[in-house]
Amino acid sequence: MADQNGKILYIFDLDGTLADTAPDLMATLDYVMIREGFAATPMQDARSLLGAGARALIQRALRQQGAEVGVEREDAMFRLFLAHYESRIADASRLYPGVEAALDQLERAGGFFAVCTNKIERPAKLLLEKLGVAQRFAFICGQDTFGVAKPDPTPLLRTIAAAGGDPARAIMVGDSKTDIATAKAAGVPVIAVDFGYTDRPVQEFSPDRVISHFSELSAAADRLLG
Repeated sequence: MADQNGKILYIFDLDGTLADTAPDLMATLDYVMIREGFAATPMQDARSLLGAGARALIQRALRQQGAEVGVEREDAMFRLFLAHYESRIADASRLYPGVEAALDQLERAGGFFAVCTNKIERPAKLLLEKLGVAQRFAFICGQDTFGVAKPDPTPLLRTIAAAGGDPARAIMVGDSKTDIATAKAAGVPVIAVDFGYTDRPVQEFSPDRVISHFSELSAAADRLLG
């Protein structure tokens, strides 16, 4: 993509940052676990289980129940998860309040946008399309896009490049230790939302700024950029 002439690129995580996807993710997890003979997972455990992708979600749920499965069975559960999830990807998932207004405000100020998520690329794009905002993002990176996942900084740096941005003019927005660690490893400032999927307060991971609503994003970015 062409260079964006010094504009600020905002790179967003997806699950727990742009959208509350826990209801559909946890419902799909329950579908897979029950079908495989395991117990359902309490919804209140979502914050500690989500955020690292579907395979990690399955692994964490199994570990929580003290269960072990072989690689072959885990692969089958992963494929079942993806197929079922895509069929109900936006049944209950919604953008967080203020997302579209914040994008409008940042765009008017010269910002542009990308997504860097540990969700697989295909469902990430499908979800953003279903939520009506896919066209807002210059590039959408999933866990499999570059063959490496966050917290490795590679997907973030390559997302910035693919979107036509500059790491020196970029801000990461995420909800977890993983997002914060990724941004720090890439040398990119990071704003954390405090309403996402983390079992510990995001302040503990020392992001550059913390916001509690998307209406605060523009001001936080301005302070961060000096």
